[in-house]
Amino acid sequence: MRTHRSFLMLLPVLSGALVLAPLIASGGDPLFPTMRTDLDAKDQKRVATVTRPTTDFGKAEQFETMAGGAATSRADVNGDAFSHFSANITFAEEETFKLGNALFTKLWVSAPSSTQASDGLGPLFNARACQSCHLKDGRGHPPEGSADATSIFLRLGRPARTEAERKQIADYEKLNFPDAVYGEQLQDLAVPGLKAEGRMQISYQETPVTLAGGEVVHLRKPSYSVSDLGYGPLEGDVTISPRVSPPMIGMGLIQAIHDSDILAKADPDDKDGDGISGKPALVRDHKTGELKIGRFGFKAQNASVRDQSSLAFAGDMGISTPDNPFDHGDCTKAETDCLAMPTGVQARLGPVEAPDPVLGLVTFYSENLAVPARRNISDKTVLKGKELFYQSGCTACHTPKFVTRRDAGNPAQAFQLIWPYSDFLLHDMGDGLADGQQVGVADGNEWRTQPLWGAGLTQTVNGHTFFLHDGRARNLTEAILWHGGEAQKARDAFAALPKDDRAAVLKFLESL
Repeated sequence: MRTHRSFLMLLPVLSGALVLAPLIASGGDPLFPTMRTDLDAKDQKRVATVTRPTTDFGKAEQFETMAGGAATSRADVNGDAFSHFSANITFAEEETFKLGNALFTKLWVSAPSSTQASDGLGPLFNARACQSCHLKDGRGHPPEGSADATSIFLRLGRPARTEAERKQIADYEKLNFPDAVYGEQLQDLAVPGLKAEGRMQISYQETPVTLAGGEVVHLRKPSYSVSDLGYGPLEGDVTISPRVSPPMIGMGLIQAIHDSDILAKADPDDKDGDGISGKPALVRDHKTGELKIGRFGFKAQNASVRDQSSLAFAGDMGISTPDNPFDHGDCTKAETDCLAMPTGVQARLGPVEAPDPVLGLVTFYSENLAVPARRNISDKTVLKGKELFYQSGCTACHTPKFVTRRDAGNPAQAFQLIWPYSDFLLHDMGDGLADGQQVGVADGNEWRTQPLWGAGLTQTVNGHTFFLHDGRARNLTEAILWHGGEAQKARDAFAALPKDDRAAVLKFLESL
C-alpha cells in the first residue's frame, strides 16, 4: 500500500478542516496536479473558454442540450430515461453493458441453493438486487404509506476514541468506526433462520416557512430511531445516518473529471471571503490503497465507481467480491449466528461469491448509464430561471460544467463537455441537514454537492419527487429551503424572490 507519509504530514485533519496546499508527495512532485496534465496549452485555453460561466441568459448556451456530452441519451423521455447506455460506446461495449444490466437486476438468494451462481445473499442484507434500491436506475425514497424501506437504509458510525484511532482517520485509513455489534450498516433483512438486525423508524415534525409574497411551505424534519434490535443495544456514541439511493446516471463522466478541476474550486479556509469553503474528500482506493479524490456517495467517501459498487455488494446484499472478499457481508464478530451461516462461495467459480467478471461488468454498466438530454433549454421561463439560479449564488457550489480528461479510461468519457451542476466538494450545509456522523474528512454537517442533472425527471422515472440524502424534501422547493450553512445565502435569495421568479427557478431545475 502506498502511504505517501510526507504528504500525509502536510495534510492533517484539524477540526474537520483540510489543509490543501501544497499537496506535495515525497520527491517534491504534486500528488494531485494543480493543472490539467492531459491537455496541451491550446486545449487548456479551449477548456477554460467553454467552461467559463455564462453571462448571457437571453439564449441557451452552445451544446447545453447535451448534458452528458457525446454520451448523452436522446431517447424518448419515459420511465426508462435513466436506463439507456452512453450513446457513444462501441457495439461490443453495448453487449458488456447489457451483461452488466443483467447482473444489476439479478436477484441473489441465500446459500446453499441449486442456483449456485446466484447464492450467497447476506446472511444479513438490505436488498436482494442492485435494482431493488436503484429502481429504474433512479432515486430512492423514504417509506411513504407502506413498510417499504428498500431504497433507504441507516449508516452506522462512531468517532475515534483513542489516539491510535484518530491517527487512522488522519492517515485516511478509516472513515469512521463501526458499531461493535451491528457493523457499518443496519440490515433490516436476514436469510431464513437468522434474525434481522432491526427496523428503521422515522417520524416527522412539520415547520412552516413563509416565503416572499406570503406563500407558506411546510418543511418536515425527520427523526430516526431503530426498533426491534435483534442483538442488543447500539453503542452509546454510534450515530445513525439515513441514505436514500442516488440516481445512477453519469457516473463514468464524473469519474473522468480531472482532479485539478475539482481542487481548483476548493477553498477550505474561505480565503476569498465569499462564505463558501468547499473542500475535497481524500480517500483510499479500495484495491491499491492510493490516496485519491472522493467523488461518489453523499459524503464523497468513494473515489471510483468500482469502489462504490463493491461496497454496495458488501453492505447492501452481503455479497463478497474480489475488492471486498468477506463472505458474510457486514456481520461482526459479535453476530456469531450470522457467521455460522453458509456462504455462496463455489470453488469452481472462484474464491468469492461474485467473482470476476461480475464486479467489472456491474461497474461498466454503472459507468455508462447515460445522462438524458436537457429539455426546453430555449424556453423564456427556463432561461429566466437559469439567470436567477446564477444570481442567487447557487452556482458557487453547483458548478454547471466541466470538460472531462482526455486520458479517461474509456474513450466514451474522454474530453466531453458535461453539465452535472456540482463541484463534487464537501460543504457545511448547516445544522438542519446535519447527521452528526463523521465520514473521513467530512464532519457531521458536511455533504458532497449533489449533481442536479436528471433532477427534473425524478417523477417520470421513479414516480415521486423526494430529494436530499434522506428524501425529507417532498419537492424541489423544500430541497432548496433545507439548504443552510454555506448555502444559507443562496437559500434566502430564493425565498425572497417573487412567486413567479421562484417558479422560473423550479422550471429551470425541471429542465435538467
